[in-house]
Amino acid sequence: MQVITPMVGELEDLRLLHEKLPEVSTDKLLLSIIVNNYNYSQFLREAIDSALNQTYLNIEVIVVDDGSTDNSREIIAGYENRIIPVLKENGGQASAFNAGFAVSRGKIVIFLDADDYLFPHTAEQVVAVWNPGVAKVQYRLQVIDALRTPLGFQPPCDRPLESGEVWRILLKKGRYGSPVTSGNGFSRAVLAQILPVPETEFRISADGYLATLVPFYGQVVSIEQALGAYRLHGSNLWAVTNGLEVEKLRKSVLHDLQKYELIRCKASELEYTVPKDLSLRDELHLRNRIASLRLNPQNHPVASDSSLGLVHKGVLAIWQYSDLQWKKRLLLSIWFIWVGLMPLRMVRPAINWLLIPESRPKSFDWMFDLFRKTFAIRKLSS
Repeated sequence: MQVITPMVGELEDLRLLHEKLPEVSTDKLLLSIIVNNYNYSQFLREAIDSALNQTYLNIEVIVVDDGSTDNSREIIAGYENRIIPVLKENGGQASAFNAGFAVSRGKIVIFLDADDYLFPHTAEQVVAVWNPGVAKVQYRLQVIDALRTPLGFQPPCDRPLESGEVWRILLKKGRYGSPVTSGNGFSRAVLAQILPVPETEFRISADGYLATLVPFYGQVVSIEQALGAYRLHGSNLWAVTNGLEVEKLRKSVLHDLQKYELIRCKASELEYTVPKDLSLRDELHLRNRIASLRLNPQNHPVASDSSLGLVHKGVLAIWQYSDLQWKKRLLLSIWFIWVGLMPLRMVRPAINWLLIPESRPKSFDWMFDLFRKTFAIRKLSS
């Protein structure tokens, strides 16, 4: 097994190693699956096996270990020549993406988080819809827990996956329907124009950098069915499973603000107009923002925010820019009002209900009934 052990920043040296890699078939598009791993040894085999067992045969599997301290490297060594290992010092997800891409050769590149896995037909279905001018193909992921129990889908099925000239939606709303890392197949030609990912700014959640910039370079094609699994296990950066972590809300708000700045910079470069209130058109962002403000005002990252102001901005974003059905728009509007104006002891359960999927009943009706009864009681007592 050939082991490539780069130091952070030695990407040019990695590219020179292309000549030493085995020959691959040229009669079909080569697809690279780059597994990025850091201390996920309990899930790593399943991720690698899912990449190796694709029904589409013209693939290469690259496994980047970002300085793991568990037994991940022993697992990687066991695959011998079936994979291309890249063993590096810890530098974060952005550096893992950069190092994996540097040794890859595929015309299509899938970055697979080591705690996720792909279904057998993923590569085949991505290649089937690939055309010249496509910047990326995206697909839903089935959400599972650590024991593989199905929990739903990512993104949720009530939110469409956007297709076509998605950059127009980005400039209008600040966000488009897109999955997390493992739900995307990227054009190599496009990645070559935007990589390396800035390793300091996007040490974590480097997929946000890719998903934000890629649409400016071509078409986005969406496959509505789930082609992989997104695992919630308690250590995910954004996922909340065992209770609300306030620090994650703060980081999520900051990450969104970074992406809005990327949009502004790229739009300026291409001479596109960006609305000044871009961040205030994204109701998903505003959910986390008002929750962060109410639960941890001392460390909230936007000093100018007020509860009443975010209620107004959130409701406006829901009705002007979201694609949700009216019932969910109404529910979310009530949620913003509740979170913004109610006492803190009544706010936390509402935030948990919205941001922790497991705490949410299948029906929305109970929530409407709760709001109706609460406001009726308050009216009678006033």
